[in-house]
Amino acid sequence: MKKIIIKMLAGILILTVVLTGAIYLFLQQDQFGKTPSGARLERIQKSPNYRDGQFQNLSFTPDLAEGVSYFKVLKEFIFDKSKRIKPESVLPSVKSDLLHLDPNEDLLVWFGHSSYFMQIDGRTMLVDPVFSGAASPVSFTTPSFAGSDVYSVEDFPAIDYLFISHDHWDHLDYETILKLKSKVKTVITGLGTGEHFETWGYDLSKIKEKDWDEEVNLGDGFVVNITPGRHFSGRGLSRNRAMWASFVLQTPTKKIFLGGDSGYDTHFKKIGDKFGPFDLVLLECGQYNYNWKYIHMMPEEVAQAAEDLQAKKLMPVHWAKFALGQHDWDEPIIRVTKASKLKNLPLVTPVIGEVVNLNEDKVFPAWWEKVK
Repeated sequence: MKKIIIKMLAGILILTVVLTGAIYLFLQQDQFGKTPSGARLERIQKSPNYRDGQFQNLSFTPDLAEGVSYFKVLKEFIFDKSKRIKPESVLPSVKSDLLHLDPNEDLLVWFGHSSYFMQIDGRTMLVDPVFSGAASPVSFTTPSFAGSDVYSVEDFPAIDYLFISHDHWDHLDYETILKLKSKVKTVITGLGTGEHFETWGYDLSKIKEKDWDEEVNLGDGFVVNITPGRHFSGRGLSRNRAMWASFVLQTPTKKIFLGGDSGYDTHFKKIGDKFGPFDLVLLECGQYNYNWKYIHMMPEEVAQAAEDLQAKKLMPVHWAKFALGQHDWDEPIIRVTKASKLKNLPLVTPVIGEVVNLNEDKVFPAWWEKVK
């Protein structure tokens, strides 16, 4: 019996070593990027938002809500099948010709989740593009919804400004970023995320990475202020080594807020008081859950955040492409639509790929009501 126990323990030890080695090798893949080092790390360590070896939110932000365990979250993900987290039918979409847009028009095109293209005052911008068909290092775990991947990198013109809010897989997509390399003129992102771009072959001169409350003057009336969010970062086992951010984009004729992932907090009101009103705010609305209520807003909070920002129009994003939360796929837009009506706040809700003229006031049909 003693020999059997020894053999069992030896087998467990060998299995543990093999699994540990496999995980280590898996995490060494280029798609995971790298944590900041050298001069970049020295700059990060001087940030007022960096303490105890990582970036910190303005308010105390636990990973999970009070009384919630990781076991509970895992159990719900595995066993709770009561929600329609994915649409049964193909999402409607429009394939617009982005290579031959009128340069004199101010436009926006949404690609599902948090990816969108803008052309404003003659400049082109792309935000958090994910066109690989998945939102994780293991593609089969988070595939995109059918109908949400009608665009590829080849469909885009040259991009003047590529905005990356943070380095999570559903916002910073390795495959997409590599393919965009020859098209992108300038990358604008939070402090530390530039390490990934350098690792993936981007020229350092193209990367503008900033801390909260810093500014990038792009010339000719284009200015970007990097502003806070309430979230976290990380592509592997190390968390919060790079900054998560939102952006105030000021062009010669427009002022737009690019929200990035965030839980609700007082920073929205402060940004609105300092930079508002905004012609349009794009806020993450989806993949929320009470279990992690501090890092993603509920739809009603999204409407409140838009009001705090002094928004003239709200475009809810972070939905209709990936199932990363335990809610019906269309619940975010249903709830935020109801909440926005109570505040008389106009919504911008195009189908994927539809060209939105930013100088027009359009009432968008509730296209999601026709999707099973």
